[in-house]
Amino acid sequence: MKNIFTLLMLFVSLTLSAQPLDGTWKGKLKAGPQTLTIVYHIDTPKKTVTMDVEEQSASGIPMDVHFLTDDSINIAMPQLGITYAGRLKDGKIDGTFHQQMFSAPLVMERGEVSFNRPQEPKAPYPYTTEEVKFTNAKAPATLAGTLVYPVGYKTGKKCPVVLMVTGSGPENRDEELFHHKPFLVIADYLARHGIASLRYDDRGVEQSTGDASQATTADFAEDAKAGLTYLKGLGKFSKVGILGHSEGGAIAYMLGSEGVPDFIVSLAGPACKIDTMMVAQLNAIAKTQGATGDLVANTNQARFILLSQSNTPWMKYFLDLDMAPYVKATKCPVLALGGDKDMNVPVSINVPALKQYLPKNKRNVIKTYPGLSHLFQHSATGSPQEAVNIEETIAPEVLNDIAAWINNEKRSAE
Repeated sequence: MKNIFTLLMLFVSLTLSAQPLDGTWKGKLKAGPQTLTIVYHIDTPKKTVTMDVEEQSASGIPMDVHFLTDDSINIAMPQLGITYAGRLKDGKIDGTFHQQMFSAPLVMERGEVSFNRPQEPKAPYPYTTEEVKFTNAKAPATLAGTLVYPVGYKTGKKCPVVLMVTGSGPENRDEELFHHKPFLVIADYLARHGIASLRYDDRGVEQSTGDASQATTADFAEDAKAGLTYLKGLGKFSKVGILGHSEGGAIAYMLGSEGVPDFIVSLAGPACKIDTMMVAQLNAIAKTQGATGDLVANTNQARFILLSQSNTPWMKYFLDLDMAPYVKATKCPVLALGGDKDMNVPVSINVPALKQYLPKNKRNVIKTYPGLSHLFQHSATGSPQEAVNIEETIAPEVLNDIAAWINNEKRSAE
């Protein structure tokens, strides 16, 4: 028995000393003016590795495994010309990251990446929430979401409600990006200021059904329209509005042109020609990544780059969008907000379009915030890659203005 025990202890000792690579590893990659947080999720027994790039909100990227043992790793992503090779040394993976002609050391430490999000509310909440579903029969798609009633809500007492519509790309009901949940934060703030909200998972995301692979902005507008119809059908609300961020803001104007919402809150929603906007967007973002001049000179070049990256029905439709006709036909009150450091929907292009096309209405408000990015965070440069390392999810002054304006709309209806 003593010999068996000794053998077991020796086996455990050898296992611990090997320190296998199995688990999660994180490291900082210095790439020109950028610093990227790289995370590898390594499953040694299954010989699989996935990569996250936190500053780019990219997660679960599968890597080709060329070599993986308890102390060595060699992985690649051929489509982007990426390789990483390293060896365990003093409890860290000492390795080198290559992408095409670029090469830099990348030391990985064991552990998860965590981010502080002080604005994110924690249950129990001082208000009532309800899990609901509504259907866009045209798709077909069933959208699952969370209906939030304001603090102190009582049946029979009507209050305003907003349907929240996310920006481009598949997103959940919280519009979760860069480990932030802006729609959760907005819904919580509105509930504490007398305003109900419904936020939902995009088509084909989490609890929502439907195929988004061939869908366009017009199709996602039909999903949102179904949500507004659902809210009106409940008969619980005084006014039913739409709060859209980025592409969601464009969808708000599209539905506004049909007279569907009672009011619109547009958070960096484009009001101009999309391909023109993309020229400015590509050039601005390229310069944050080290470009010394413009990446594209005109819309044709912008279209070529974007379609070569994503030649999908959505991209083709989006690039052809001219928002002017929709904005011109929007008669309901509009709160249009933007940040002067927004690189995605630059206010230098968007605000003049809003002022030109939005019908005159004394209740309309167009406001630009100094120092705020596309996500309405206080940001040093406005680069999307800053977002994950900013603790603030959404600037308090934006939350205050949204709630005050909607409540003013509520009073105007009484």
